[in-house]
Amino acid sequence: MAKLAGASIAASLVLISLAARADGREELIACQAVIDHAARSPQNSGAASSAQNDAKLQRCRQIVRDWTLRDSRMSVDEQGRALR
Repeated sequence: MAKLAGASIAASLVLISLAARADGREELIACQAVIDHAARSPQNSGAASSAQNDAKLQRCRQIVRDWTLRDSRMSVDEQGRALR
């Protein structure tokens, strides 16, 4: 159990550090990975880590929402080709 918790913390730190250095779409991809990981992993009983994870998940969900809205308003893709 301790190994699982340690691995979870290490993975979270890696994902946070990736998101801190990421630009644009890389940050979106990192946040999607955090959300997917949270959906697959069982809930931990630690209140402090749970609050921190909730804050990270909320931030990532907001980033995904912002990107979804941004992409829905775009008429061209990243290469300049028309989407519609």
